[in-house]
Amino acid sequence: MWQRGMNWAAVVMVGLFGLMWVGVVIYADQGSSLWMRVAQVLFGLLLLVWAGHKTVLMLGRQGTAGPYDATPGPYDDGGSGWKR
Repeated sequence: MWQRGMNWAAVVMVGLFGLMWVGVVIYADQGSSLWMRVAQVLFGLLLLVWAGHKTVLMLGRQGTAGPYDATPGPYDDGGSGWKR
């Protein structure tokens, strides 16, 4: 449970940081050259896209029990619960 909460916190922090990064570059950084500002905006957008992608993955994974759930795998020995 802790790990799920920490994952959500990390995704939110990266998303907010990307949003703030883009805002600072567009509005506050007037002294840099245009190509450097474009590169920094692309970096901020990359962070935002990563956070959105992770959010979609985590929302799709809400109902799973985790890596050690009861679904049989290729090395399952037939019901003892131990996977090799």
